[in-house]
Parts: sequence; structure tokens; C-alpha cells
Amino acid sequence: MSTEVSYPVPKKTLKFEFFVGLFALIGVGCFAYLAINIAGMRLFDTGYYEVTAEFDNVSGLEPGAPVEIAGVAVGSVKRIDLEETSALVTMSIAEGFKLRSDDIASIRTKGIIGDRYVKVVPGAATQVLSGGGKLTDTESVVDLEDIIGKFIHRMDGGEKEEKEEN
Repeated sequence: MSTEVSYPVPKKTLKFEFFVGLFALIGVGCFAYLAINIAGMRLFDTGYYEVTAEFDNVSGLEPGAPVEIAGVAVGSVKRIDLEETSALVTMSIAEGFKLRSDDIASIRTKGIIGDRYVKVVPGAATQVLSGGGKLTDTESVVDLEDIIGKFIHRMDGGEKEEKEEN
């Protein structure tokens, strides 16, 4: 003989399910917000304007690299395109920072790892660049391998000249 005990089934209410779903959506939204902010991503480009600069060599520079003035990040590298024999770097600059027509953009190395970034040295001009403007004064990457190669080549050439003279 089996004795079945029947427990009352809790009544499902729309109110309870609605608040559980709402709580879950808020939690997912908060997680997405934190993930985007930690990654340093921007969903919209509002508050930024684009400026380009042409470099002979951008070795090691990647999209997303910071753009700095006096050590303060004012934007980031948006994209790098090849234009004939030079590289055209498009930078996204925050609206609060105005670049001038004679500012100098140079590619530098940060830290021991060698991450590249764009350093902007302010000029003295009064003409401010607007969106779509172009920095004309640029300094490309100083490639250590090229310098060492030239040094070694000169050392080899110097020794050959001394042997030929004797």
C-alpha cells in the first residue's frame, strides 16, 4: 500500500517571472558594460574626430595603439593603410584636444616590451585641425635592426679599407 503525499504546487505568477527575467537582463547588461570598459572599447565614435598622418615606416604600430600628447592619452590609432610607398595612419582624437597644423607626430616605443604608440608634439601654429585634417610633420619608427645593420656594414667596410691600404 503506497501513501502518496501531495504537496501543493506553488502558483506561477506573471509578476514573479517578470522580476526574475528583469533581474537577469540587468545582470547581463552590467556584465557587458564592465567587459566593454575593461577592454577599452568604444561602441560609438561620438566625441572624437579623425586626423591622418603619413609615415615612411610604421613597423610595430597597430590599430588601437594610443595617441599621446605630453604623456596623456588623447586618442587612438583607428586604422593603418598603405598608400603607394608610405603608410597612412588614421587617428581618432577626443574632441577636448585640438591638434594644430604644425604639430609633429612621431612613432615611439613604450616600455620594455616595445609597444608602439603615436606621440604628438605640439607646434606653435594657431590654425587648428578639424575632422579629416592631416598632420604633415611626421617622424617614422627608428628601427634598431637597421641601425645595427648599418653599424656592422661600416665596421666591415672600414676593416677592408685598412687592409687594402697596407
